[in-house]
Amino acid sequence: MSNLLDLIVAGLATGAIYALVAVGFTLLWQTSQTINFAQGEFVMLPAFLMLAVMHLGAPFWLAVLVGVLLSALLLGLAFKMLLVDPMLRHGVLPLAIATMALAIGIKEAVKQFFSAEASPFPSIVPAGDISVLGRAISLQSLGVLAVAILAVVGLTMLLNRTSLGHQMQAAAQNPTVARIIGVPVERMILLTFLINAVLVALASLLITPIYLAKFSSGEVLGQAAFIAAIVGGFNQVRGAIAGGLLIGVVDNLAAAYVSTQYRAAVPMLLLILMILFRPQGLLGRAEERTV
Repeated sequence: MSNLLDLIVAGLATGAIYALVAVGFTLLWQTSQTINFAQGEFVMLPAFLMLAVMHLGAPFWLAVLVGVLLSALLLGLAFKMLLVDPMLRHGVLPLAIATMALAIGIKEAVKQFFSAEASPFPSIVPAGDISVLGRAISLQSLGVLAVAILAVVGLTMLLNRTSLGHQMQAAAQNPTVARIIGVPVERMILLTFLINAVLVALASLLITPIYLAKFSSGEVLGQAAFIAAIVGGFNQVRGAIAGGLLIGVVDNLAAAYVSTQYRAAVPMLLLILMILFRPQGLLGRAEERTV
């Protein structure tokens, strides 16, 4: 029973990180019909940016700040202006292919200019265990889960309880009407890209101490977050959150009770079943689009 509790807590912690990345998938799709297949590499890159700043002699807190700012600049502003805007004029499929190429480019650039070897990364949460109801629970798992939950709650409050969030939702739901009533749609879309960049930087900060800084880690993270977004509901932020937590727990339990070799197959099976029987996802809504 104790082992099961540990697995669930660790799964929720990992799932919360998947949820952050999946929310980014959802936000970009809702506002600009962008499916970013480089999202996993977007999570991998900020950790290497922070390590590079630390190698210059900067303290960890300054490296984190610079890494987040660089992420917003490169993975938010530059990504939208230099790739999404030009490619989206040609349709969703060319843009999707372009993001796949971007993912390969980022991975190979990190491998070439940073390191092909896994590198340790400092944790913002101290190591050790804490006693909960007489059971030892990883302090790192609880810390990661707490930070991710705070980030998700903060984002949800921004979207649902502020004028800025209402404008973002209006721009996502009906850009034409939003422009008529005075909503700066392009600015709201850009803000969404910046929020996604901050989310992936936070996810990088949380997950890299656990799995190390590796140039290839983006593939697994991107796949897991993409599955989470679809399972939860690609057009709902709450669906992405639920999907991330579910995939994290399922993945951990599959590794423990099925096989570590086939742990990736269980979320894929869940994805296939969801597409077959509830394509809109657990909390998503069915929608129609003109193609």
